[in-house]
Amino acid sequence: MADVVTTPRRYFVAGERYSFARFVFWLIVLMYSAAAAAAGDYDRDQALRVSQAAMGNILGGYAFIDTDGQVFRLDQLQGKPFVISMIFTSCHHICPTATKHLAGASKSAMNALGEESFDIVTIGFDTANDTPAAMKGFARQQGIDRPGWRFLSADRETIEALSADLGFQFFPSARGFDHLNQLSVIDRDGRVYSQVYGVSFNLPALVEPLKQLVFNRPQSAGHPVATLVDKVRLFCTVYNPATGRYEIDNSLFIQTAIGLIIVLSIAIYLLREARRARRS
Repeated sequence: MADVVTTPRRYFVAGERYSFARFVFWLIVLMYSAAAAAAGDYDRDQALRVSQAAMGNILGGYAFIDTDGQVFRLDQLQGKPFVISMIFTSCHHICPTATKHLAGASKSAMNALGEESFDIVTIGFDTANDTPAAMKGFARQQGIDRPGWRFLSADRETIEALSADLGFQFFPSARGFDHLNQLSVIDRDGRVYSQVYGVSFNLPALVEPLKQLVFNRPQSAGHPVATLVDKVRLFCTVYNPATGRYEIDNSLFIQTAIGLIIVLSIAIYLLREARRARRS
């Protein structure tokens, strides 16, 4: 009798397990299908084309709210270059990683170009969740507490308008949002000057366009290089791949010194020959 009762129950339990496993399987399939459908609107190649086409756009003087609850307008930054990064605070990996990488890269850039040579703005595009308090918490979690780096919130209309100016596209997905990992370098007149892509971009991708703007390379807006120190940083500060830093290239000083020595030697020789000719 025991075998008669136990055997059907064993099959019944096994059937329950099979049904549950099948349910989980189809649930996963549906989740991936939903994610694929949501991501169907996101075309990376098109997003890149839109981003590239935005270079040269002039940003509107949009109003945001900073982490202290104060109104901040983008046109307050005009006068020197700045960098815009777009994030959403509920992102648990990509946005925090990209922000930390930007922190390290910006530190190296400021060491090379000057502490106050440019500003950074991080803007939350998930308007339903990226409140000033959420942006403040995000900055704290990434260890960002630096003058000249602002974390801003805005309403939907402002984010959509700014995103159009920047060529930045984002779409809801199962992960939160799909978007291009993009930094926009803005010149001192509020114009999109360059785009930097990737979570862990190479340092020159950020520093070189900033260097062109800060020190008035031909591609920049036309402000003069004011001091000798600026000129030295412009021509002698180069990227060293071995150290991953921008350093002063001493070889330029050595070449200049050698050139001066040669010119001085020739001048002395010609002067002596002239004196000999007069004596004779």
